[in-house]
Amino acid sequence: MIEMKVAGIALDAITRSPIVLLKDASDRRALPIYIGQEQARAIMSALENQKPPRPLTHDLIVNILETWNMTLERVIIHSLQKDTFYAALIVQQGEVKKEIDARPSDAIAIALRTNTPIWVMEEVVADASIPVDRDADEAEQQAFREFISNLRPEDLIKRFGNGDS
Repeated sequence: MIEMKVAGIALDAITRSPIVLLKDASDRRALPIYIGQEQARAIMSALENQKPPRPLTHDLIVNILETWNMTLERVIIHSLQKDTFYAALIVQQGEVKKEIDARPSDAIAIALRTNTPIWVMEEVVADASIPVDRDADEAEQQAFREFISNLRPEDLIKRFGNGDS
């Protein structure tokens, strides 16, 4: 899994639909997730630390978690099926952990309110992310190609053994 942070909200240039943009720690990969207008507002208000006069839905969920001494341990965006992302809230109360199905936009809105890490499965990042830093990607690929081209079978035997154990 790859930990990602919310980079912000953008609008699709053609459809004008909101997109939440997640970035990895190295700022090399971005994961765009289309969301609804209400979820975009909820995420933006959390990013801007705006507190509504009365709790909105995501604030209410955070209040329930706190009232019942539950901790949101992490959010996991675990799959992408037919252009739809799937997420889960990992909630802990004492020794008991539960996984709760959630839309990624709701999970992100709650994670931002609780300073909870957002994790994305590597397969999802591989399938749906867009490169942000192409130069760094190319440099890493070149370094790997050089490593492979200089690798000798005896190097692997020294490192991993010959299997005669």
